[in-house]
Amino acid sequence: MSDSQPQQPSHSPRSGHGEGGAHGPANGPSGSPSPGSGPGSGASRTPSRGHGHGPTRLRGFGNAAAAEATTLLLAGARLTDGRTVDVRLSGGRIQAVGTAGSLPAPALSRVDLGGYLLLPAPAEPHAHGDTALTADGEGPVSYTPDEVQRRATEAALLQLGHGATAVRSHVRIGDVHGLGPMEAVLQARRSLRGLTDLTTVAVPRLLTGAAGADGLAMLRDAVKMGASVIGGCPDLDPDPTGFLEAVLELAAEHGCPVDLHTDGDDPGRLSRLAAMAGGLRPGVTIGPCGGLSRLPLDVAARVADQLAAAGVRVTCLPQGDCAALERRGLRTAPVRLLRAAGVRVSAGSGALRDAGNPVGRGDPLEAAYLLASQGGLRAGEAYESVSAAAREAMGLPEVRVEAGFPAELLAVRGDRIAAVLSLAYSRIVIHRGRVVARTSAVREYCDSAVAVALDLPRQGRTEAGP
Repeated sequence: MSDSQPQQPSHSPRSGHGEGGAHGPANGPSGSPSPGSGPGSGASRTPSRGHGHGPTRLRGFGNAAAAEATTLLLAGARLTDGRTVDVRLSGGRIQAVGTAGSLPAPALSRVDLGGYLLLPAPAEPHAHGDTALTADGEGPVSYTPDEVQRRATEAALLQLGHGATAVRSHVRIGDVHGLGPMEAVLQARRSLRGLTDLTTVAVPRLLTGAAGADGLAMLRDAVKMGASVIGGCPDLDPDPTGFLEAVLELAAEHGCPVDLHTDGDDPGRLSRLAAMAGGLRPGVTIGPCGGLSRLPLDVAARVADQLAAAGVRVTCLPQGDCAALERRGLRTAPVRLLRAAGVRVSAGSGALRDAGNPVGRGDPLEAAYLLASQGGLRAGEAYESVSAAAREAMGLPEVRVEAGFPAELLAVRGDRIAAVLSLAYSRIVIHRGRVVARTSAVREYCDSAVAVALDLPRQGRTEAGP
């Protein structure tokens, strides 16, 4: 079966939802969005290194001035309940869902999704765009604004190719680099508008004592610059409780969500966090919490109950810890225990080929695969952790394949969730109602009676090979 090629939609939607406040695409030549088209962009090429599942082709699809007229028909898509449907998108939202062939399509742009499973798009709640793609470099890592912006842009595009139409990037501030990395990632966010929603978490190192005064001032400046989430690593501060107090106070002052790094191996510290965070809105997320798995079961269960009661969310990293904690956890968070207690658990990717994980892929479907294969979750639950739960943790609107919901969608070749998590090769990514990325895998077998008899899939090309 060959991947169907989408006809180009003529316009791009104009909507901006989620943490980043993106309000429309940044247009490149001929009105087409391009990754390097924002002001001062330092990255203008499509990434091609190490996607894991074949090349991603990013294309510009139109003119933002006529966004409201955009209409796209997704034809013959399979849903998780087994139905085969047509889905009509318009103005960045799902306009209608009907049985295959039931939706009129005169003069519409059309994408044939026969053989694909259509899902709410995943989101990436825990990325590190400023350090991404640094594992293979020689010598010290460069933190010049151009280099950080290039890395953050390329990382976001890699994750977009995997299906994540929104990314929350934790960015270190302070030390010798000051606010430079934050400024660079914010610039990457502007250049990516219309392709993906990139938001930033300001991550100071110290916030208490004499050394922490500068960190607190810089954290305030980062929020004024445009960081939409306040983060940090209380485990690394000499006074973790004081660190938490400073973060929660500043978050309450500015109405910002909080997203903290913690190993979670200190139950007393987590109990204090739950007690302090209970009244904060829009909420508190912690992760990766691998240390919870090393606590006695009754202690971990008690902490999980406290986190659930306080409304504290947990973002686990099934692919491995990130470098922000400056140590490697041995296990991921106890996802089943947390879910049983009522904690909302999302899953992120963490390190993307940096010191935390030199082979990290930044693929939400791999995170879901690991939760299903090793974390004890059903396939649907695992995918929900990288889609609905991740979007909720990031303050993004809910997505369902139903009329009226945002057109943030991922089509993956396959017929059910388990198959998609097992062999998630070909993908079509839809952001704000238009196709923004496509990964096409080609699998071919030599002429063989066995392959023909089994009707094994042939993806990508229908014409004869060379």
